[in-house]
Amino acid sequence: MTNTIPFGKSYTSPHDLVSLLQLRGLYIPDALKAEHYLEHIGYYRLSAYMHPLLEIPKEHHLYKRGATFSKVMMLYRFDKKLRLLLFNELEKIEVAVRSAIVNIGSFITGNPFWMTDSANFVNSAKFHKTMNLINQELYKSKEDFIIHFKKTYSDPYPPAWILSEVLPFGIITNIYNNIKDKKIKKKISQSFGLQIAPFESWLTIVTLTRNTCCHHSRVWNKQNTIRPMSPKKMTHPWITLQTDSLRVYYNICIIKYFLNIISPNNDLFQKIKTLFANYPEIDLNALGFPQGWESEPLWR
Repeated sequence: MTNTIPFGKSYTSPHDLVSLLQLRGLYIPDALKAEHYLEHIGYYRLSAYMHPLLEIPKEHHLYKRGATFSKVMMLYRFDKKLRLLLFNELEKIEVAVRSAIVNIGSFITGNPFWMTDSANFVNSAKFHKTMNLINQELYKSKEDFIIHFKKTYSDPYPPAWILSEVLPFGIITNIYNNIKDKKIKKKISQSFGLQIAPFESWLTIVTLTRNTCCHHSRVWNKQNTIRPMSPKKMTHPWITLQTDSLRVYYNICIIKYFLNIISPNNDLFQKIKTLFANYPEIDLNALGFPQGWESEPLWR
């Protein structure tokens, strides 16, 4: 039994929040401008960028000497730019993984409808849960190609290459995880130079990072809730320096690894370097970047 208590805090207006922040030691030279940001972004969202500026113990809610609202907004803008940058790269990975699962699964099974055939999956409960999600996506889809399929063909479900286009990436990864034939799973993972287990682990990280970016959540100094698996064998360049795999740097390395296979001439390194140059105040340790990361085999 947890010792929970009723939530007793009341709503506080942006005007009163600015006064409270100033009282706690946050330097705010333009109160009206700060109120505007609090009104249109929200105090709770911005508080994630205020938290690193608090003195220890942070429970006292007192700000460090020199902490400013401008620094809060700088961190917020940096995080937004980082999020948009990563989301753009994650799209490429999602499309490539989706295509590999569809193509390899369809080729080996010889069945265009293998994704909706229970015989191809090991866990029936997971399969039925996935089918419920597929049914929901098909029911609400307004895509022309889905409407055309329903009007033209008598089959209950479209073939894998059509179906996959309306399924969220999370459902696609669930389909992969539940495939019964290890030969299919191995062939798919090997197309990205990984064994099955680390490939599944990295897909989870890709999905979680994508969802974080998609929902405009904080990325910058956030830690993973799941520790990604470190592959024992690598057929493509990877990192060698000691790195905290719960930090966003490791997520970025996973993204870079996939991109190096999907798009060998990708410019993620240049994009990251430009972002850091535009925000020189950012502490790279907060993201988990080790000293000398630029010289890692992955980034060269």
